[in-house]
Amino acid sequence: MTEVKQEKVLFKYHSNVLDELTVETMWAEVIDKDKGIFKLDNIPFYGPLIATDDEFYAEFDESEQMLTYQKTTKYSGNSIVLVIITQDEFDKEIIRDRFKELNCTSEGLNDAYFSMEILKDVDYFGIQKILTEYEKDGILEYAEPCLSEKHREDLKK
Repeated sequence: MTEVKQEKVLFKYHSNVLDELTVETMWAEVIDKDKGIFKLDNIPFYGPLIATDDEFYAEFDESEQMLTYQKTTKYSGNSIVLVIITQDEFDKEIIRDRFKELNCTSEGLNDAYFSMEILKDVDYFGIQKILTEYEKDGILEYAEPCLSEKHREDLKK
């Protein structure tokens, strides 16, 4: 079995969630090091316009002293949804577990915030319906910073 080579890559972008310039480092699989092509292997936290398994171009930035994201070159069809629990004392793991059963994995940042991956073959219509129900109940708020074309089509049903 061949070992997957990974690199840490710096992403600098304006986060609409935080409404500020944001810096985030994430792991990426090396696709073609000579051409600077990588595949994202992390779930982003703050809303860059990239999702897991998207391929992108990165180059070494002298001022940052590390590989730095430049542009997305191939979209995977996956999406990223950001969720913040707004109801005090609500255990976010209940919601994360519910979505995990629907094949949506997530990364928690703290007790109230997580970032969730929606794979291309998951019907986003049902996922958004659940998120909206939680939102109407005052349990959470969510943002869709990186919604793939496929998932946008799911919502037109």
